[in-house]
Amino acid sequence: MTAAAETGTRPFSDALVVEPAGRDLYRAVLGTLWNAAGGKVHGGLMLALLTRTVLHRVDEARAEGGADGPPAEPLVVAADFLRAPDPGPVEIHTDVVKLGRTASVCHARLLQDGRPMLTASVTTGRLPDDPPRWTAGLPDMPALPTATAADPSRDHRGPGRTLAKACEMRFDPADMPFAKGETGDATMRGWVRPRGEEPDVLFALLAGDILPPTVFNLGGTVGWAPTVQLTALLRGRPSPGWLRCASTSHTVAGTWFDEDASVVDESGRLICQARQLALAPLPR
Repeated sequence: MTAAAETGTRPFSDALVVEPAGRDLYRAVLGTLWNAAGGKVHGGLMLALLTRTVLHRVDEARAEGGADGPPAEPLVVAADFLRAPDPGPVEIHTDVVKLGRTASVCHARLLQDGRPMLTASVTTGRLPDDPPRWTAGLPDMPALPTATAADPSRDHRGPGRTLAKACEMRFDPADMPFAKGETGDATMRGWVRPRGEEPDVLFALLAGDILPPTVFNLGGTVGWAPTVQLTALLRGRPSPGWLRCASTSHTVAGTWFDEDASVVDESGRLICQARQLALAPLPR
């Protein structure tokens, strides 16, 4: 398969197709289904694609070294977003810098037309099987979408409409005053799940960057808010069903704002923590 499917029954998995093209080199095609506002490929999808490639390369390297055991899983993904790629072919270059029993580290770069678009360091290992011994500060929100939650696939004017064909999303209007022309705190909440399949840890990684930018609720320009750097911690494998997502900004200053996001599965387990630095939309 040489291109990500645009209308398949599993849009998320279909978008993560990569093909080996030499040692430490892979090729993929960025489709248009996972485009964010402005027509650029969604940053969370690129993170998942890069991480999927790294997992394959780490498993391959472990096999070459004679190691056995279960497949690698992502523990930490730290990425710098250098440029915003357009839909189309990309190359992914990998470099395994450490193979370990507990943790391995692999660097990866995503290039388009020879130009670096995204670079990341991915730490892999095995996610815990046991339930957490202690958890605090999880989002205070229902496990399932509320009765008043809006479906962006049916509202072509509301938030999330550009990704509504790629995944199922629900937003409570009370959490997004900007959609009604009002202002509020720099926080966002919502629910998400993939179409045609259950969420896995790579989808949880994407979910850490799925909500509209928190600065939208502060008023001003609503538009593309590019991520500059994002670090995600993966904390477990999601249970089937909806993922509840919440994000908040601690400081918005000048053109810069931060976001801390938490992703919790239906069972109540924290699956992903993500922190990013991003640029607020520029005035039109």
